[in-house]
Amino acid sequence: MTLTQLEYTLAVAEEGNFTKAAEKCFVTQPTLSMQVQKLEQELTVKLFNRNTKPISLTPIGLKIIEQAKVILKEAKRMNDLVTSEKGIIEGDFRLGIIPTVMPTLLPLFLSTFIKKFPKVNLKIEELNTASIIEELNNGMLDAGIAATPLDDPKLLEKPLYYEPFVGYIPKTHSLSKLKSLSVEDLEKIDILVLEDGHCFREHVLKLCQSTKSFNSFNLKSGSFETLIHLANDGMGMTLLPYLQTRSLSEENKKNLKSFESPEPAREISMIYLKNQLKVPLIESLVTVIESIMRGAIKFQNIKLITPNN
Repeated sequence: MTLTQLEYTLAVAEEGNFTKAAEKCFVTQPTLSMQVQKLEQELTVKLFNRNTKPISLTPIGLKIIEQAKVILKEAKRMNDLVTSEKGIIEGDFRLGIIPTVMPTLLPLFLSTFIKKFPKVNLKIEELNTASIIEELNNGMLDAGIAATPLDDPKLLEKPLYYEPFVGYIPKTHSLSKLKSLSVEDLEKIDILVLEDGHCFREHVLKLCQSTKSFNSFNLKSGSFETLIHLANDGMGMTLLPYLQTRSLSEENKKNLKSFESPEPAREISMIYLKNQLKVPLIESLVTVIESIMRGAIKFQNIKLITPNN
Protein backbone atom coordinates (compact mmCIF):
# COMPACT_ATOMS: atom_id res chain seq x y z
CA MET A 1 0.00 0.00 0.00
CA THR A 2 1.37 3.40 -0.98
CA LEU A 3 0.30 7.00 -0.48
CA THR A 4 0.01 7.33 -4.25
CA GLN A 5 -2.50 4.50 -4.34
CA LEU A 6 -4.51 6.16 -1.62
CA GLU A 7 -4.41 9.51 -3.43
CA TYR A 8 -5.61 7.94 -6.69
CA THR A 9 -8.36 6.02 -4.92
CA LEU A 10 -9.55 9.13 -3.11
CA ALA A 11 -9.62 11.03 -6.42
CA VAL A 12 -11.88 8.35 -7.96
CA ALA A 13 -14.17 8.51 -4.94
CA GLU A 14 -14.42 12.31 -5.24
CA GLU A 15 -14.85 12.43 -9.03
CA GLY A 16 -16.95 9.28 -9.50
CA ASN A 17 -15.05 8.67 -12.71
CA PHE A 18 -11.63 7.13 -13.46
CA THR A 19 -10.89 9.44 -16.39
CA LYS A 20 -11.68 12.62 -14.43
CA ALA A 21 -9.71 11.30 -11.46
CA ALA A 22 -6.69 10.69 -13.70
CA GLU A 23 -6.92 14.24 -15.05
CA LYS A 24 -7.10 15.56 -11.50
CA CYS A 25 -3.98 13.59 -10.54
CA PHE A 26 -2.13 14.46 -13.80
CA VAL A 27 -1.61 10.82 -14.79
CA THR A 28 -2.99 8.60 -17.50
CA GLN A 29 -6.20 6.72 -16.87
CA PRO A 30 -4.56 3.26 -17.23
CA THR A 31 -1.87 4.21 -14.71
CA LEU A 32 -4.43 5.37 -12.17
CA SER A 33 -6.68 2.33 -12.71
CA MET A 34 -3.75 -0.05 -12.26
CA GLN A 35 -2.77 1.52 -8.92
CA VAL A 36 -6.35 1.37 -7.64
CA GLN A 37 -6.59 -2.28 -8.66
CA LYS A 38 -3.31 -3.06 -6.87
CA LEU A 39 -4.73 -1.52 -3.69
CA GLU A 40 -7.90 -3.58 -4.03
CA GLN A 41 -5.83 -6.74 -4.55
CA GLU A 42 -3.70 -6.04 -1.50
CA LEU A 43 -6.77 -5.39 0.65
CA THR A 44 -8.65 -8.30 -0.99
CA VAL A 45 -11.82 -6.20 -1.34
CA LYS A 46 -13.60 -4.23 -4.06
CA LEU A 47 -13.65 -0.52 -3.27
CA PHE A 48 -15.87 0.62 -6.14
CA ASN A 49 -19.04 -0.43 -7.92
CA ARG A 50 -17.75 0.07 -11.45
CA ASN A 51 -21.11 -0.61 -13.11
CA THR A 52 -22.77 2.53 -11.72
CA LYS A 53 -22.60 6.01 -13.18
CA PRO A 54 -21.06 7.81 -11.51
CA ILE A 55 -18.89 5.09 -9.99
CA SER A 56 -19.91 4.52 -6.38
CA LEU A 57 -18.11 3.16 -3.33
CA THR A 58 -18.89 -0.23 -1.87
CA PRO A 59 -19.76 -0.34 1.84
CA ILE A 60 -16.20 -1.36 2.73
CA GLY A 61 -14.95 1.21 0.24
CA LEU A 62 -16.67 3.97 2.18
CA LYS A 63 -14.79 2.93 5.32
CA ILE A 64 -11.47 2.62 3.50
CA ILE A 65 -11.85 6.09 1.98
CA GLU A 66 -12.44 7.67 5.38
CA GLN A 67 -9.28 6.02 6.68
CA ALA A 68 -7.36 7.05 3.56
CA LYS A 69 -8.29 10.69 4.21
CA VAL A 70 -6.82 10.42 7.71
CA ILE A 71 -3.61 8.77 6.46
CA LEU A 72 -3.07 11.32 3.69
CA LYS A 73 -3.79 14.21 6.04
CA GLU A 74 -1.26 12.96 8.59
CA ALA A 75 1.32 12.25 5.89
CA LYS A 76 1.00 15.82 4.66
CA ARG A 77 1.44 17.07 8.20
CA MET A 78 4.90 15.44 8.27
CA ASN A 79 6.01 17.75 5.46
CA ASP A 80 4.36 20.68 7.21
CA LEU A 81 6.22 19.78 10.41
CA VAL A 82 9.60 19.93 8.66
CA THR A 83 8.72 23.21 6.93
CA SER A 84 7.53 24.72 10.21
CA GLU A 85 10.65 23.61 12.07
CA LYS A 86 12.87 25.26 9.46
CA GLY A 87 10.71 28.39 9.35
CA ILE A 88 10.36 28.06 5.59
CA ILE A 89 7.72 30.27 3.93
CA GLU A 90 6.77 28.26 0.86
CA GLY A 91 4.41 25.60 -0.47
CA ASP A 92 0.65 25.33 -0.89
CA PHE A 93 -1.57 27.31 1.46
CA ARG A 94 -5.36 27.04 1.35
CA LEU A 95 -7.24 30.07 2.66
CA GLY A 96 -10.99 30.60 3.05
CA ILE A 97 -12.45 34.12 3.28
CA ILE A 98 -16.02 35.12 4.12
CA PRO A 99 -18.02 36.84 1.31
CA THR A 100 -18.40 40.21 3.09
CA VAL A 101 -14.61 40.49 3.44
CA MET A 102 -13.07 38.87 0.38
CA PRO A 103 -13.93 41.48 -2.33
CA THR A 104 -12.55 44.38 -0.29
CA LEU A 105 -9.63 42.79 1.59
CA LEU A 106 -8.12 40.54 -1.09
CA PRO A 107 -7.09 43.33 -3.50
CA LEU A 108 -5.36 45.13 -0.63
CA PHE A 109 -2.91 42.39 0.38
CA LEU A 110 -2.70 39.72 -2.35
CA SER A 111 -0.20 41.41 -4.67
CA THR A 112 2.05 42.48 -1.80
CA PHE A 113 2.09 39.00 -0.26
CA ILE A 114 2.80 37.23 -3.56
CA LYS A 115 5.73 39.55 -4.30
CA LYS A 116 7.17 39.11 -0.81
CA PHE A 117 6.69 35.33 -0.71
CA PRO A 118 6.82 34.09 -4.33
CA LYS A 119 7.30 30.45 -3.29
CA VAL A 120 3.90 30.32 -1.58
CA ASN A 121 1.08 28.95 -3.73
CA LEU A 122 -2.04 30.58 -2.30
CA LYS A 123 -5.32 28.82 -2.99
CA ILE A 124 -8.16 31.12 -1.94
CA GLU A 125 -11.84 30.27 -1.72
CA GLU A 126 -14.86 32.38 -0.77
CA LEU A 127 -16.84 30.55 1.92
CA ASN A 128 -19.23 31.42 4.72
CA THR A 129 -18.05 31.06 8.31
CA ALA A 130 -19.66 27.66 8.89
CA SER A 131 -18.03 26.23 5.76
CA ILE A 132 -14.64 27.65 6.73
CA ILE A 133 -14.81 25.97 10.14
CA GLU A 134 -15.93 22.69 8.58
CA GLU A 135 -13.10 22.71 6.03
CA LEU A 136 -10.53 23.65 8.68
CA ASN A 137 -11.62 20.64 10.71
CA ASN A 138 -11.50 18.22 7.78
CA GLY A 139 -8.12 19.47 6.57
CA MET A 140 -9.33 21.12 3.36
CA LEU A 141 -8.21 24.59 4.53
CA ASP A 142 -5.10 25.75 6.36
CA ALA A 143 -6.64 28.98 7.65
CA GLY A 144 -9.58 31.29 7.23
CA ILE A 145 -10.43 34.97 7.52
CA ALA A 146 -13.73 35.58 9.28
CA ALA A 147 -15.57 37.81 11.73
CA THR A 148 -14.75 36.88 15.32
CA PRO A 149 -14.93 35.90 18.12
CA LEU A 150 -16.26 32.45 17.26
CA ASP A 151 -15.82 30.80 20.67
CA ASP A 152 -14.63 27.55 19.09
CA PRO A 153 -12.27 25.66 21.44
CA LYS A 154 -10.44 24.06 18.49
CA LEU A 155 -9.53 27.37 16.86
CA LEU A 156 -6.99 30.10 17.40
CA GLU A 157 -7.96 33.62 16.38
CA LYS A 158 -5.49 36.37 15.45
CA PRO A 159 -7.29 39.72 15.00
CA LEU A 160 -6.26 41.47 11.80
CA TYR A 161 -8.30 44.69 12.02
CA TYR A 162 -11.49 46.24 13.36
CA GLU A 163 -13.90 47.43 10.69
CA PRO A 164 -16.43 50.13 11.62
CA PHE A 165 -20.01 50.15 10.35
CA VAL A 166 -21.05 53.07 8.15
CA GLY A 167 -24.58 54.21 7.37
CA TYR A 168 -25.63 54.56 3.74
CA ILE A 169 -28.47 57.09 3.72
CA PRO A 170 -29.77 58.66 0.47
CA LYS A 171 -30.71 62.34 0.47
CA THR A 172 -34.43 61.49 0.38
CA HIS A 173 -34.24 59.54 3.65
CA SER A 174 -35.45 61.04 6.93
CA LEU A 175 -31.98 60.64 8.53
CA SER A 176 -30.05 62.28 5.70
CA LYS A 177 -29.75 65.63 7.49
CA LEU A 178 -27.88 64.15 10.46
CA LYS A 179 -24.15 64.87 10.71
CA SER A 180 -23.51 61.49 12.34
CA LEU A 181 -25.49 58.43 13.39
CA SER A 182 -26.27 56.93 16.76
CA VAL A 183 -27.66 53.46 17.34
CA GLU A 184 -30.87 55.05 18.61
CA ASP A 185 -31.34 56.73 15.22
CA LEU A 186 -31.97 53.30 13.70
CA GLU A 187 -35.20 52.90 15.65
CA LYS A 188 -38.42 52.57 13.65
CA ILE A 189 -36.88 52.96 10.21
CA ASP A 190 -36.50 50.60 7.29
CA ILE A 191 -33.04 49.02 7.17
CA LEU A 192 -31.96 46.90 4.23
CA VAL A 193 -29.94 43.87 5.35
CA LEU A 194 -28.14 40.97 3.73
CA GLU A 195 -29.96 37.66 3.46
CA ASP A 196 -29.51 34.78 5.92
CA GLY A 197 -26.10 33.15 5.87
CA HIS A 198 -24.06 36.36 5.88
CA CYS A 199 -22.38 37.13 9.19
CA PHE A 200 -22.63 40.89 8.59
CA ARG A 201 -26.41 40.51 8.69
CA GLU A 202 -26.08 39.04 12.19
CA HIS A 203 -23.84 41.94 13.22
CA VAL A 204 -26.46 44.46 12.10
CA LEU A 205 -29.27 42.58 13.83
CA LYS A 206 -27.21 42.46 17.02
CA LEU A 207 -26.42 46.17 16.82
CA CYS A 208 -30.09 47.04 16.57
CA GLN A 209 -31.23 44.84 19.45
CA SER A 210 -30.45 47.78 21.71
CA THR A 211 -33.08 49.97 20.02
CA LYS A 212 -36.68 50.16 21.21
CA SER A 213 -38.05 48.51 18.09
CA PHE A 214 -36.96 45.38 16.26
CA ASN A 215 -39.43 45.47 13.40
CA SER A 216 -37.45 47.58 10.93
CA PHE A 217 -35.93 44.72 8.94
CA ASN A 218 -38.27 43.95 6.08
CA LEU A 219 -36.03 43.84 3.00
CA LYS A 220 -32.94 41.75 2.40
CA SER A 221 -30.55 40.91 -0.41
CA GLY A 222 -27.39 38.93 -1.15
CA SER A 223 -24.97 41.75 -1.96
CA PHE A 224 -24.06 45.21 -0.71
CA GLU A 225 -24.33 46.55 -4.26
CA THR A 226 -27.99 45.50 -4.40
CA LEU A 227 -28.69 47.07 -1.01
CA ILE A 228 -27.16 50.34 -2.21
CA HIS A 229 -29.29 50.30 -5.37
CA LEU A 230 -32.41 49.62 -3.32
CA ALA A 231 -31.56 52.45 -0.94
CA ASN A 232 -31.02 54.81 -3.87
CA ASP A 233 -34.46 53.81 -5.14
CA GLY A 234 -36.04 54.99 -1.91
CA MET A 235 -36.48 51.59 -0.26
CA GLY A 236 -34.73 52.59 2.98
CA MET A 237 -31.17 52.84 4.27
CA THR A 238 -28.48 50.24 4.88
CA LEU A 239 -25.30 49.70 6.87
CA LEU A 240 -21.98 48.88 5.22
CA PRO A 241 -18.61 47.67 6.50
CA TYR A 242 -16.09 50.51 6.11
CA LEU A 243 -13.92 48.87 3.43
CA GLN A 244 -17.00 48.47 1.24
CA THR A 245 -17.37 52.25 1.13
CA ARG A 246 -13.89 52.88 -0.32
CA SER A 247 -14.90 51.75 -3.81
CA LEU A 248 -18.17 53.68 -4.02
CA SER A 249 -18.66 56.34 -6.66
CA GLU A 250 -18.11 59.91 -5.55
CA GLU A 251 -21.85 60.51 -5.85
CA ASN A 252 -22.71 57.56 -3.62
CA LYS A 253 -20.05 58.53 -1.08
CA LYS A 254 -22.12 61.65 -0.39
CA ASN A 255 -24.72 59.33 1.18
CA LEU A 256 -22.37 57.94 3.83
CA LYS A 257 -22.84 58.74 7.52
CA SER A 258 -20.36 57.73 10.21
CA PHE A 259 -21.51 56.68 13.67
CA GLU A 260 -20.81 58.72 16.76
CA SER A 261 -17.82 57.60 18.83
CA PRO A 262 -17.41 54.84 19.88
CA GLU A 263 -18.22 53.53 16.44
CA PRO A 264 -19.78 50.05 16.18
CA ALA A 265 -17.34 47.72 14.46
CA ARG A 266 -16.66 44.07 13.73
CA GLU A 267 -13.47 42.16 14.42
CA ILE A 268 -11.88 40.39 11.44
CA SER A 269 -9.37 37.67 12.29
CA MET A 270 -7.19 34.96 10.87
CA ILE A 271 -8.51 31.66 12.25
CA TYR A 272 -6.84 28.24 12.22
CA LEU A 273 -6.71 25.00 14.18
CA LYS A 274 -4.63 24.91 17.34
CA ASN A 275 -2.61 21.99 15.96
CA GLN A 276 -1.89 23.75 12.66
CA LEU A 277 1.75 23.33 11.61
CA LYS A 278 2.01 26.10 9.01
CA VAL A 279 2.33 28.75 11.70
CA PRO A 280 5.33 30.59 10.16
CA LEU A 281 3.38 31.07 6.93
CA ILE A 282 0.24 32.14 8.80
CA GLU A 283 2.23 34.66 10.83
CA SER A 284 3.77 36.07 7.65
CA LEU A 285 0.33 36.47 6.10
CA VAL A 286 -0.99 38.11 9.27
CA THR A 287 1.96 40.54 9.33
CA VAL A 288 1.38 41.61 5.72
CA ILE A 289 -2.36 42.15 6.23
CA GLU A 290 -1.90 44.01 9.53
CA SER A 291 0.66 46.38 8.01
CA ILE A 292 -1.63 47.22 5.11
CA MET A 293 -4.73 47.62 7.25
CA ARG A 294 -3.02 50.11 9.56
CA GLY A 295 -2.99 52.46 6.59
CA ALA A 296 -6.46 51.56 5.34
CA ILE A 297 -8.43 51.92 8.58
CA LYS A 298 -7.45 54.64 11.05
CA PHE A 299 -10.37 54.33 13.45
CA GLN A 300 -9.44 53.87 17.11
CA ASN A 301 -12.44 54.40 19.41
CA ILE A 302 -14.79 51.54 18.56
CA LYS A 303 -17.45 49.39 20.17
CA LEU A 304 -17.07 45.76 19.12
CA ILE A 305 -20.30 44.18 17.89
CA THR A 306 -20.57 40.40 17.67
CA PRO A 307 -23.61 38.12 17.33
CA ASN A 308 -22.45 36.37 20.51
CA ASN A 309 -22.36 39.53 22.67
